[in-house]
Amino acid sequence: MSKVTAYTGEQIQKHSTREDIWIVVHGKVYDVTKFLDEHPGGEEVILEHAGIDATEAFEDIGHSDDARELLKDYFIGDLEGEAPTSVPHTKVPDSDIAHRHKQS
Repeated sequence: MSKVTAYTGEQIQKHSTREDIWIVVHGKVYDVTKFLDEHPGGEEVILEHAGIDATEAFEDIGHSDDARELLKDYFIGDLEGEAPTSVPHTKVPDSDIAHRHKQS
């Protein structure tokens, strides 16, 4: 039997972009990047929970047994410690902001 990888909240938070999305549901970590375009509820709800604990949102919507089975395909490991509830925002360098305004 292979050992399951454990991920910390800090590690999970780093996977919060459209190109790299991990979520936590019931203490399990899932890489749902490839599922983003296929999600019947739209990509927005997954993007809102990228890099954080999505358990409450997952349960509130009332996913079917089929959806729960499908989620297993994206399992990558277990949560170690506390689940992240937010993703730290990185400051955009002032030079990038100035560059964007010049393009407008």
